[in-house]
Amino acid sequence: MFRIIMMTLSLVTVIILNVIANFFSLNGYTTGEIANRLPVLFIPANYVFLLSGVIFVLLFNWIWNFNKMSRKRSFRFQNGLFVLFILCCLLHIAWIFLWHGGLFNWTVVIQVALLLGLLIFYFSFPKRENRLLGRIPFSLLIGWAVIFTISNISYTLMIHDWSGIGLSDPLWTVIYLTISTAFALHFMYHYRDYVMNLVFVWAFIGIAVKNGTDELFISAAAIFLSAVIIASIFLFSGRRIEHKKRVGA
Repeated sequence: MFRIIMMTLSLVTVIILNVIANFFSLNGYTTGEIANRLPVLFIPANYVFLLSGVIFVLLFNWIWNFNKMSRKRSFRFQNGLFVLFILCCLLHIAWIFLWHGGLFNWTVVIQVALLLGLLIFYFSFPKRENRLLGRIPFSLLIGWAVIFTISNISYTLMIHDWSGIGLSDPLWTVIYLTISTAFALHFMYHYRDYVMNLVFVWAFIGIAVKNGTDELFISAAAIFLSAVIIASIFLFSGRRIEHKKRVGA
């Protein structure tokens, strides 16, 4: 019970700080106001961030079922998940304060560390066991964290007047979209993780909506790559059904 209470308190702290930072202000600015200081093309439209509410609800559900889920695992394994969850929450809290403190280089370090922590969490579950009380909340989190990490890196590079090694910002944005798609399809192929892929579709459409006709190249690429991911979901799910039928036969 102690672990459940501590994880709940950690998650509640993350949520409270996010609400303050996004809807009120922290150090005089909201998170969005700071993000909008620079014309970063990879950041999605504001409505996309509603996904974080869904993630928080699923995480609460995961926490309250923690003992039931981990009953078959060793005590050491349970403690490992507990410590990792607390660490990820602390990293998220640190990111908020660093972002609002203007320490953007450190936000990249923290965001990458958070993504790595979430990946360790993800790989602790059986390879293709995608359940609501298992991997699914972390599938959503990792998809979200990848988008966030690339946005964070892009923002920080723009602060430092990065030249883009001769490539334009729109072209780099399309490269980011392509890298994200490759990441998503990797988890689709190896882990049958459709949930994570839907996060990328959601974010890509948000990027297309935000850029609109002003950056038609980016919008078209985002919609096209969303279609690629959706087509891949149907392709892999169709193969899975066909395989089950053959095994059953």
